[in-house]
Amino acid sequence: MTVHSQGVAASALEDAPGKAAGKSQTPPPASGSRKVPQPPRGRGRRSLPAGLIPYLLLAPAVVCGAVLLLYPLVRNLILSFQEVGRRELITRETVWTGFSNYTDLLTDSDFWTVAGRSLLFTAANVVLIMGIGSLIGILLNRLGKKMRLVLSVALVTAWAMPIVASVTVFRWLFDEQFGIANWIMRTLGVSGYEQHNWFETGMATLTIVTVLVVWGSIPFVALNMYAGLTTIGNELYEAARMDGATGWQTFWAVVFPSLKPFFLITTFLEIIWVFKAFTQVYAMNSGGPDRESETLPVFAYIEGQGQFHYGLAAAISVLTIVMLAAIMSFYFRLILKQEEEQ
Repeated sequence: MTVHSQGVAASALEDAPGKAAGKSQTPPPASGSRKVPQPPRGRGRRSLPAGLIPYLLLAPAVVCGAVLLLYPLVRNLILSFQEVGRRELITRETVWTGFSNYTDLLTDSDFWTVAGRSLLFTAANVVLIMGIGSLIGILLNRLGKKMRLVLSVALVTAWAMPIVASVTVFRWLFDEQFGIANWIMRTLGVSGYEQHNWFETGMATLTIVTVLVVWGSIPFVALNMYAGLTTIGNELYEAARMDGATGWQTFWAVVFPSLKPFFLITTFLEIIWVFKAFTQVYAMNSGGPDRESETLPVFAYIEGQGQFHYGLAAAISVLTIVMLAAIMSFYFRLILKQEEEQ
């Protein structure tokens, strides 16, 4: 038993090195040499050019703008070359008149009267809006935090008020019998303001509309002006004070050159907004009395909806766009010149 057990043990010891050697003949692969499998690439797959991606992202907005803006503009242009009245609407007949609508307008003294009135109305409003708005913006920059917050809230409230609601309030203010304007004039001892009609002339009506438009547009200019003033460093103001510059000299030498792009862009926007103002003028007195307070948008609306001259109204709107584009070409040149100087 002893010899047998020793022989078995010896044979086990002789087999063990062989097994160990057999296991050591295949060493495990090094961890650094392991290759990560790559996903197979699809055949014929190509990435989009980098320059094409921005245009693809803008494509939905361009398409929506073309559908919502370009199509009505083209349709209105086509309508301006047609005679569209009550008979054409009933019979659904298309009557082409060529440039007769345009020749009728360009030879009509009423059209030129309304066009001149619109230009004067726009110029007066833009000058007042930019002047008063800039002054209030400077005031915002000089006030403390609490008073600046109060004034900013008041400006935003005036800016956010709906146009029709603001027109209604102004009509109450200038009411013949219960208006505050007549009460103030009587309190000051001015005679002739017992049930005075503030809308008896076109000039008086447009004056009230101007007050309304300026009141509603000042917040935009004032808040933007204040935002622009925060970008000017205090060292420029300190240098101006050390040179003995007054307030106006500081404005023209420091503020205006630094905010010249702001003034150009804001004036550009205000001209567009005021020139196409419709709701304020029409809701105030419907272009009256005797159509003496009509501007071009109101003139086109009354000719179309009131007189059923839709082709003529379309021609008026086209000429309005042409006039506005001619006016704005001057500001486009200034903006481009400003960019070249920078």
